[in-house]
Amino acid sequence: MQFPSAPGTPATLPIGSFTTEAGAVIDDCVIAYHYWGTPQVDADGHSNIILVEHALTGDSDAATWWADLIGPGKAFDTEHYCVICTNVIGGCSGSTGPSSPHPDGNAWGSRFPALSIRDLVHAEAQFLSTLGVHHVQAVVGGSLGGARTLEWTLLYPTFMDAALVLAVSARASAWQIGIQQAQIGAITQDAHWHGGDYYATGTIPAEGLANARRIAHLTYRGELELDERFGADAQSGENPLGAFIDPHQRFAVNSYLDYQADKLVKRFDAGSYVILTEALNRHNIGLGRGGLNKALSSSQVPTMIAGVDTDILYPYHQQEHLSRNLGNLIGMAKIVSPVGHDAFLTESRQLDTIARRFLHYITTHPHNDGPAGSPREPLINLRGK
Repeated sequence: MQFPSAPGTPATLPIGSFTTEAGAVIDDCVIAYHYWGTPQVDADGHSNIILVEHALTGDSDAATWWADLIGPGKAFDTEHYCVICTNVIGGCSGSTGPSSPHPDGNAWGSRFPALSIRDLVHAEAQFLSTLGVHHVQAVVGGSLGGARTLEWTLLYPTFMDAALVLAVSARASAWQIGIQQAQIGAITQDAHWHGGDYYATGTIPAEGLANARRIAHLTYRGELELDERFGADAQSGENPLGAFIDPHQRFAVNSYLDYQADKLVKRFDAGSYVILTEALNRHNIGLGRGGLNKALSSSQVPTMIAGVDTDILYPYHQQEHLSRNLGNLIGMAKIVSPVGHDAFLTESRQLDTIARRFLHYITTHPHNDGPAGSPREPLINLRGK
């Protein structure tokens, strides 16, 4: 097997038209991707490929945002495995999304259709089929990537040997939907949003996106970590406790959130933020499958679950729920960290241990060929089953 691009370099692949669950058609769809290592397929069609799924504002350059895990000699050893990561449809890092050109030459903008987590997976499946990949050793992801990984195990159960799901739930909770809808509202109420059609105006809803990031970042980090780092201290040279209230006089934590907001505004599209956050709000693996526990118990893909003990966004009890109900649980791990949700990206030593335990399972157990050793079907034919 040989891919059309070089390892470690950004690339895009046209996948033709893509039809969403709701029946909307995205013409001339393109998926951006990176890969590392050499893809190999044995005589039985099993590959050495590990598919990595990124989080909400992530991209396909997984060897950067998971730098301690992907590479020669690391847990996802690229001298042994081929690691692939795509940018989700609806994103803004090379894949077709709201900021991409519509066939009429203008940006998709408000015409870009709503997406579900299943749509993200189906589009990725269409990409992999176009690339010529019909089997991977594992699918791995956290947060939005974890939601996609769960859906992979139910939509395409014979496509992978095993799955590693980190820091996510079986469905979006009311709290998650509420806090994420507040972020969407911050963007859509910005005067520069223009109903999602701001791309030709020369301005972007920067303040709305910045406020969305401030809200979100508080859910990504742990309360103890933030208090230990910043407490109620004033930002250096400023005085938020002065006699006259001045919004430009900040606490240290506000300066930190401003910094995180500014970084995101420079690299991410507000339209993609809305589309992908809405998709996360719709995350529900029980939908159309008889409910959460029935859906989980039906999964026969060997699956390992990991969560973070201080996660505010996806509390650890949600991963415990997954572990209690999955039909083929192979392990459960707790990441202990003051960092909160982002620990699935930052706690390198613990993640290395988890990844190596997971990969040890893959190398010491038979391939997953579906119920009763059913023959592997071409990936493109599995859609909708």
